[in-house]
Amino acid sequence: MTTIALAGKGGTGKTTISALLIRYLTEERNGSILAIDADPATNLHMVLGMEMGQTVGAIREGMLDQVQSSGALAGSMPGGMSKQEYLDYQVQMALEEGERIDLLVMGRPEGPGCYCAANQMLRVIVDRLGKQYDYVVIDNEAGMEHLSRRTTRDVDVLLLVTDPTQRGLTTAKYMADMVPELDIGVGRTYLVVNRLRGDMPGPLAQTIEETGLELLGTVPDDPEMAEFEFTGRPLVELPADTAVYQAVAGIVRRILVG
Repeated sequence: MTTIALAGKGGTGKTTISALLIRYLTEERNGSILAIDADPATNLHMVLGMEMGQTVGAIREGMLDQVQSSGALAGSMPGGMSKQEYLDYQVQMALEEGERIDLLVMGRPEGPGCYCAANQMLRVIVDRLGKQYDYVVIDNEAGMEHLSRRTTRDVDVLLLVTDPTQRGLTTAKYMADMVPELDIGVGRTYLVVNRLRGDMPGPLAQTIEETGLELLGTVPDDPEMAEFEFTGRPLVELPADTAVYQAVAGIVRRILVG
């Protein structure tokens, strides 16, 4: 099993790259794929052309409502299930199944109540679920919140996605520096520069070198994306010869060889 997580500041195109990465895996590699949308904005299903089922966040809220209304703090959930069994069943039901891609949407993060026990149960479930697939691709929210809370599992490859700006690179460097402090395992960490127009500007290349991050690849600012973004057409339907898809395909090949 190979687990790939994407992170970066908001608006850098993590979801676009996630979708095209998943497309490459479906077309060029054998094996099952679990896509996890860990961004509360929940856009991954749209770019994949899939429906969105119930979110994990809604399941967690529902369990807490059941606990509070029934007083089942130490007892069972409806149907005689334990709380762990109840969450496990609900997550399985929320899984949106595709031909080779299954999608799990995390939804909004926890609210003001006590979610510690529920989150720990969910970590166990998501970890066990991921082991059933050959590939797991996690589209994270802006920042490192899902990783730092460990609501996503350990990852083999962490792709830090940035736009071609100094701010984006600063954020990517900050995230890379956070990795050793997180109570998770990250195998390899790479930088991906998205929406690059033309050649890499000298000052940007210098900043990348100063960060010490390994640049895995760049993705061009492709005008063919505009029609898909305006109409909401799934990005997985981009022509195979599109520059942006070819760039992402090259990045995935380097990941799987590395």
